[in-house]
Amino acid sequence: MNEFKGRHFRGEIVLWAVRWYCRYGVSYRDVEAMMTERGVAVDHSTIYRWVQHFAPTMEKRLRWQWRHPQSASWRVDETYDKVRGRWAYLYRALDKLGNTIDFYLSATRHTKAATRFLGKALKGLKEWEWPEVLNTDKAPTSAAAIAELKAEGKCPTGTRHRQARYLNNVVEADHGKLKLLVRPVRGFKTLKTAYATIKGFEVMRALRRGPARHFALEGGIVGEARLIERALGLGPGALTVAVALLQDRLDIAGT
Repeated sequence: MNEFKGRHFRGEIVLWAVRWYCRYGVSYRDVEAMMTERGVAVDHSTIYRWVQHFAPTMEKRLRWQWRHPQSASWRVDETYDKVRGRWAYLYRALDKLGNTIDFYLSATRHTKAATRFLGKALKGLKEWEWPEVLNTDKAPTSAAAIAELKAEGKCPTGTRHRQARYLNNVVEADHGKLKLLVRPVRGFKTLKTAYATIKGFEVMRALRRGPARHFALEGGIVGEARLIERALGLGPGALTVAVALLQDRLDIAGT
């Protein structure tokens, strides 16, 4: 299936806009100006629609690449964002090395939301990726959610719950970096559009510093861009790229 059919722009151009918006903390009008500098005339409202469609697609297609905990000690916390003038709650889990494990946006902050988030974070993980320790703040909803998931068999019974605020400094600091990306939005209109946009922010941050960077064969920002393009069916496949890179290295070694 061609993800870019009917977009009136080449897929690479669409992904320029989506990646820039989700990576650099700029407004839609800023991205419009950046595109204009490169000879692409596109309205900021069109870029908005691209982000709403392709940011969740990027997060879904690349999920198996960036979502690999590197530590059995998790940091779990929530932060806040305004959606149509009301607070919404962004639940986030990182390992102790700062790698993103998962996230979930909820209109409410209660045990049901915490349970839904932790269930989502634990779902699909291999046995060796299960957490040994879940570090949270003193919120009673976390303890209740963990107990409920253990009773349902969705959380390992051996996982310890540790409530120590200072241990969550890693995730607290990461909240601040994420908010630098959210700030130019100046308020989301609906929970759906907020979640779609945040998925783009989260996946771009995960690609920069998480396990997914090992899949970026070329390395650096170019490798990151090519990884996203391959995930959406653009450009040569990973095997073709790997063979070409190996051939280049052999050619250099032979000179």
